[in-house]
Amino acid sequence: MTRIYTRTGDDGQTSMGDGNRVRKDTLPLEVCGTLDELNSLLGVAISEGVVSPVHRSLVVIQSDLFGIGAEIAYPKSRNVFASHFSPDRIRAMEKEMDDLTESLLPLKNFILPGGSRSAAMLHLARAVCRRAERLLVRLASDRDINPSLLIYMNRVSDLLFVMARYENMRKETAETIWKPLP
Repeated sequence: MTRIYTRTGDDGQTSMGDGNRVRKDTLPLEVCGTLDELNSLLGVAISEGVVSPVHRSLVVIQSDLFGIGAEIAYPKSRNVFASHFSPDRIRAMEKEMDDLTESLLPLKNFILPGGSRSAAMLHLARAVCRRAERLLVRLASDRDINPSLLIYMNRVSDLLFVMARYENMRKETAETIWKPLP
């Protein structure tokens, strides 16, 4: 039997992919933990029964998030996953957003996150994605990271917003327009 517990992290430290021991509250681990949180939220959104084109894309994004985590955890392996975050990959995500947006009503107001359960989960995932992006920006000021990762995460958050709107449209759930309180 293989044990899941190692007891090597009981002192508040863990090993990076290159074997270096670091405190569990370091910025690279904060990034990896937030990516894991985002990945888990995407899994919950998928379990809520997202519609087909959204489902396929979320599974791809989940895989990509592991790639980003690997680049952060293994700093010397930079660009191992570079093809995932290439300009072509970014353009493909932009095209997907454009295709989904074509079927949506034009957005003329801010909307409150919510709607169907799957759309609400996508809105929550978008907020966590933005946090991951902010942490990556902080990490990039301390360490050389693949600049495409920042672009990729920015597009993922945009795509999650469009997907949430698309989910509400496909599930015939109205979006709530934000109205400032008097």
